[in-house]
Amino acid sequence: MKIVETVAEVREQVKAWRKEGLTVGLVPTMGYLHEGHQSLIAKACAQNDRVVVSIFVNPTQFGPNEDLESYPRDLEHDAALCESTGAALIFHPTPEEMYPKGFCSFVDMNVLTKELCGLSRPVHFRGVCTVVSKLLHIVQPDKAYFGEKDAQQLAVIRRMVLDLNMNVEIVGCPIVRESDGLAKSSRNTYLSPAERKAALVLSKSIFAGKQLAEAGETDAAKLVQAMTKIIEAEPLAKIDYVKVVDLMTMQQIPKLDRPFLAAIAVYIGKTRLIDNFMMQAGGTAE
Repeated sequence: MKIVETVAEVREQVKAWRKEGLTVGLVPTMGYLHEGHQSLIAKACAQNDRVVVSIFVNPTQFGPNEDLESYPRDLEHDAALCESTGAALIFHPTPEEMYPKGFCSFVDMNVLTKELCGLSRPVHFRGVCTVVSKLLHIVQPDKAYFGEKDAQQLAVIRRMVLDLNMNVEIVGCPIVRESDGLAKSSRNTYLSPAERKAALVLSKSIFAGKQLAEAGETDAAKLVQAMTKIIEAEPLAKIDYVKVVDLMTMQQIPKLDRPFLAAIAVYIGKTRLIDNFMMQAGGTAE
């Protein structure tokens, strides 16, 4: 496995693979990899001849007073995980490599980015769309892999690829959870022992909402109410949002009469965590 830092090196390697007739998968990450990322890499390795993992804490998707500087980083650990899982190349660029002096072109989107995380993080998805677009152009993979924990991000990227006629298949991969239910996240490392225990309120809320929908509830407001009640019972939890939206448009819906996403964002202390579940109409899991 190689670790490279420049766009030119990535393109040279991918060009060589293409000459051999090999397929290429891409797993974009911000590093500090855990079992959730590992599941993406494993799936990419199973479906492609060669896999590129990008490790880049993207500054353009962080707003003022967010955790850009404190976001956890550990390249040595990440490289060991990538190599043991079967990745062939790590692309670990500097911010200057991705955004050279004078950079002024961005990829933006309406509608899908105006709800959920887009409301409390207004610059976030412009940064996500821009960096993912750049990575797709640099690597030109056959398939790119993203986790369903970031369900809005997955929907946004799928829409961007469709709208901009990008020749790549976007593959969504299921949420990976800790043994007690908490969704895996690099930001879980911010939690104190008391906060870690309190964070279980997210998965409890998600599991309760899913159970209610599977039992036949069709009123989105009742789903939101039940999930909210569970979160509000935890003193360390502060709700950013609890919403049910159309799975394709990310717009709020009154009835569970179409494929939908039930999504939550909750502050546990100063740490913002997200979780979700997706379903077809009629209580069928996605």
